[in-house]
Formats: sequence, C-alpha cells, structure tokens
Amino acid sequence: MWKYPIIIVLILFVLVSIGLLLAKEDTLNTLSRKKVEYLDSDYTVSYSNDGIIKRWTIRSGKVTSTDKGYYYFWNDKNKYIQVPMNYTVIEEL
Repeated sequence: MWKYPIIIVLILFVLVSIGLLLAKEDTLNTLSRKKVEYLDSDYTVSYSNDGIIKRWTIRSGKVTSTDKGYYYFWNDKNKYIQVPMNYTVIEEL
C-alpha cells in the first residue's frame, strides 16, 4: 500500500540532489540567500572590509537581499542595517 508513494518521494529526492550537484555556485548562493530571506531564524552577520570588522546577531529574524547587492536586516536594538554582499558572511546559529 505505501510502496509507491515512498518510491516517488525517493525519486524526487534523487532528482533534487542531482540538480543541486549540477547547479552553478551562483545558483547555490542565490538559493542560500533566499532561504535566509524567507525563514525566521537566528543568524550572525559578519561584515569585513579594509580592516573594519562588524558583527551582528539576529534573533528570530530575516536577512533580506536585493539585486543591488546589499543585505538588509534589523539588529537586536531595532536598528535597520544595510551591508554590501561582497564583504558579508551570514551564518545560521
């Protein structure tokens, strides 16, 4: 009775896995940014450029990106922050 739905789920899993393996690095980065953009979670955002290092912790929040190359988010003091993508690393806690 449950044999065929499990097979369908496994086939879909394999297809998605193959798609991710064949995807370009830019595509994987875009997917990762979309996950951060749509899911509330805890993140550490680190900005580093020319010896300047800044770090923010976001609790139960989102980090939004745009086509203009910036990340936007609210920090723990309810201040709106904008940082360039090129110098920023986002880590999920």
